[in-house]
Amino acid sequence: MKPLFPQNKFTIRTDRCVITRTRLVSHKSKRFHSSQISKENDGTVRGITAILNHHNWPFLLESSYLPQKLNPDVILSVLHQNQLVDPNRLLGFFNWSSRQMGICPNLNSFSILAIVLCNSNLFAHANGVLERMIETRCPVSAVLDSIVSCCRECDGSKSNHVVFDILISSYKKKGMLNEAASLFLAAKKGEFQPSLVCCNSLLKDLLKSNKMELFWKVYDAMVEAKMNPDVYTYTTLIRAYCKVGNVGEGKKVLLEMEEKGCSPNLVTYNVTIGGLCNAGLVDEALELKKLMTEKRLVPDGYTYSILIDGFCKQKRSREAKFILGEMSGVGLNSDHVVYTALIDGFMKEGNAEEAFRIKDKMVARGVKLNLITYNAIINGLCKIGRTEKAKDLLGEMTALGIKPEIQTYTYLIEGYNREQNMNESCELLVEMKERNLEPTVYAFGAVISGLCRSGHLQRANLVLEKMIAGGLKPNVVIYTSLIVGHLEGGNFEEAIDIFKGMIQMGIPPDVLCYNCLIIGLCKAKKMEEARTYLLEMVERRLKPNEYTYGAFISGHIMSGEISIADGYFREMLGSGIVPNCVVYTTLIDGHCKSGDVVGALSIFRSMIREGVLPDVQTYSVLIHGLSTDGKLQEAKHVFSELRDRGLVPDVFTYSSLISGFCKHGDMIEAFKLHDEMCRNGISPNTITYNALIDGLCKSGDMESARELFDGISDRGLALTVVTYTTIIDGYCKSGNLAEALRLLDEMPSRGVLPDCFVYNALIRGCCKEGNTDKALSLYQEMTQKGFVSTVTFNTLVDGFCIMGKLVEASQLVKDMANKLVPDHVTFTILIDYLCKAGMMKEAEQLFLVMQNRNLIPTIVMYTSLLHGYSRIGARSKMFSLFEELVARGIEPDEVTCSIMVDACREESDMEKAFKLWDEISDKGLMKNWNFYEAIIDVKCKKGEFSDVLAFIDKMGNQGLILSPAIYGNLLHGLQEAGYEDNAARVLEIMVRFKWVPDSTTLNDFSNHYHAYAYYKNVGNLSNQAALKAANQVET
Repeated sequence: MKPLFPQNKFTIRTDRCVITRTRLVSHKSKRFHSSQISKENDGTVRGITAILNHHNWPFLLESSYLPQKLNPDVILSVLHQNQLVDPNRLLGFFNWSSRQMGICPNLNSFSILAIVLCNSNLFAHANGVLERMIETRCPVSAVLDSIVSCCRECDGSKSNHVVFDILISSYKKKGMLNEAASLFLAAKKGEFQPSLVCCNSLLKDLLKSNKMELFWKVYDAMVEAKMNPDVYTYTTLIRAYCKVGNVGEGKKVLLEMEEKGCSPNLVTYNVTIGGLCNAGLVDEALELKKLMTEKRLVPDGYTYSILIDGFCKQKRSREAKFILGEMSGVGLNSDHVVYTALIDGFMKEGNAEEAFRIKDKMVARGVKLNLITYNAIINGLCKIGRTEKAKDLLGEMTALGIKPEIQTYTYLIEGYNREQNMNESCELLVEMKERNLEPTVYAFGAVISGLCRSGHLQRANLVLEKMIAGGLKPNVVIYTSLIVGHLEGGNFEEAIDIFKGMIQMGIPPDVLCYNCLIIGLCKAKKMEEARTYLLEMVERRLKPNEYTYGAFISGHIMSGEISIADGYFREMLGSGIVPNCVVYTTLIDGHCKSGDVVGALSIFRSMIREGVLPDVQTYSVLIHGLSTDGKLQEAKHVFSELRDRGLVPDVFTYSSLISGFCKHGDMIEAFKLHDEMCRNGISPNTITYNALIDGLCKSGDMESARELFDGISDRGLALTVVTYTTIIDGYCKSGNLAEALRLLDEMPSRGVLPDCFVYNALIRGCCKEGNTDKALSLYQEMTQKGFVSTVTFNTLVDGFCIMGKLVEASQLVKDMANKLVPDHVTFTILIDYLCKAGMMKEAEQLFLVMQNRNLIPTIVMYTSLLHGYSRIGARSKMFSLFEELVARGIEPDEVTCSIMVDACREESDMEKAFKLWDEISDKGLMKNWNFYEAIIDVKCKKGEFSDVLAFIDKMGNQGLILSPAIYGNLLHGLQEAGYEDNAARVLEIMVRFKWVPDSTTLNDFSNHYHAYAYYKNVGNLSNQAALKAANQVET
């Protein structure tokens, strides 16, 4: 049969599935008994109709030939032509014929019968028919088309909406909410509309199933159909707004209801009050309760319960208790839910005494304690560190016939974990089994986590084994706890074995697990191993995050590899991962500590541009770096920016800035900052005072330094070894060695033990005063205490050398060689003083001793020896030593090169200088400008211009750039001496190597020679910049 209502379908997407919505297009109805019914079927229909008039129709039909003639069309025609027959008889015939055929009747047969039954108020039977119709699994569009067409054909207008209500309800009962919504949305497009009751029920079920998108579509359709909502509709709407977190809109609906002629009832107010409480707006909820009283609505027990629970969750339990009193005052009895909410509230606020008073009151009023109440008390006690008291409640529970559950034990396990009482935690697992409570994965995880945090790693491994043996599969959280525990315990191989074992168990690691492993390895500076897990993580299609890259950045910074850390930062940005404040702060701190404050500032500005807001720690780290580097104006600017952003500097911020000003002797500014921090309520700490004392000592104001020192204890701060070191060093440098030694004797009585820095300061002071005996005595005292260091030893050696006691210093080195290993500094100090004293033989011997100890000489040591040889005129030894220096690959500095050029001049042998230059070049070592200039100058004076040209050409080929001052002087000298051709050839070389612009001429140099002379110290300025500067000077 051709459908009476052609369908235009369009699709709407809901939260979980795609629903087909059917649009109805009206046509003139057609009759069912059309020409499609054959004459044979028509005879069968007449026969059945005649028999249906008899009470024993089933017997008559089964005794006839008619059952063999049954088909869906016949049944449809019978139902259509006999609508006035007893509806129960029609239903019986429908059921009988369906059994006889063994096939599903026509959809229109279901529809006609349902309409007939509804017209006779046989709604239960109609519901059964429609449920069978739904079970045919026909599309909603086909079902709707059939119902609509039959309603029109059968003139069932009086029961139209009832049929649709029952059909929608049937879909809902079968859990087919999407189909029910689809049916409603399509039906309301035609002239058929479900009732408000049906719509309200549909909204309620959609809300309950969290199908919020469909909920709003149905509600919008109701509004569009101009259905008048009732209190039930509004209440459901308010509940929906509260559920999606828009409680303000929900409250607005409540207040607007009366304007639309619908008065809220108690349930409406309770729903709104509950939404406000869940959103934390308990004061508004309380005001709403007062409003409902004004509307002559009496709050019930549920109203008070949700208010009490809401105030408790906001940690306002005392106010909640007052509401409980009001509840009792109006004659409402509190149940265990109310009392449990109050008990839980007071426990979460740490007020166990009040919670127990509420418990006693609860019992006194005849309200029975239950498991939920005990769990709330036990959980609260465990969180405030009274786990033993919580455990005692287990016996009380059992005596009352309340059996503890797994969650009860889990609370206790977590409590003992916090107290690091792992023996009790493990015993609770055993006790659970004795009570036939199987510990859950979470319970085992809590024990394992606690064992790991308390360092009981092997016991944690055993619990894991028991867990697996008991048939429970550990999750990734448990394995992560074990991995972190072993990493923090330094058991890296064990941690990696656990990680691999987890994978073998079929438990894939997540991002957090990989991050924990990577962070642990990076902290231990095992960067290559960490890198392998990063690559593995990516292979598993897990995306690294800011914590992953932050670990690598932090690890490489700790290892002093700032450039690699920068590389990871760039890789992080390239992967689209936004660094967090911690990553930026770590990187800024790394650049500051490496001396690159310019780079740190650049990263800081980039951080702000990217919208990542710096915190106080970020600003403090940058301010500390700038202050340490002496960039105090920049540090002050950043400090001002911190305050402009509404952040409050902390003691570290102020101390960093104060320390910077103290180091630069600006004590006025330092004390201004000190006074400012005190006015702002930030108490200076010992570090702050140490910086101020150090600044005062360095400025020579020992009186003020001592006054500040003596006042530290009065401020409730403890003197530290750094404080004593600072003041002692100040006294030593100011010549008051006696007071410095007196403070040393005082330290133990103040509970501060001297360290090597205190002794180093005193030894330097003794040496400065010429009291080498006392210095040696202090050194021996240090040795006896077991904290003597090479630094101390070097201080002592330097002191002897300053006093001119070189023989004694040399003997000291020999005597101490077996007790303490001298380092580069030791030998450098002694060799330098021996060379200055002309004791070259002794210096040479010491130089050999040092190398025999596998200590490689530094450029400073070579320079000292070269100076020494130069003083005594031993130039052959100088050249031999310099060749050794170059052969070792040590880069000559400016002083070294100057010494050697002077030696060549003294020897009148600049060829040797050329040879030295070639050796340096072949080694790829950095050259010194004075060295170049000296060679060029000598060659020019000798008129050996071809050598000069070859020399400059060789420089250019090696990628070196001649400074503007040198080539300016060279060209001017050549022109003055009349060597224009040679000058032109030099300019040609300069242009070829891009040292000067292509358009540069000799006249430019001739005109601007004096300007070049003025700018000969421009250093690293580009040649074009130098020319521009020269033009400006001339103008």
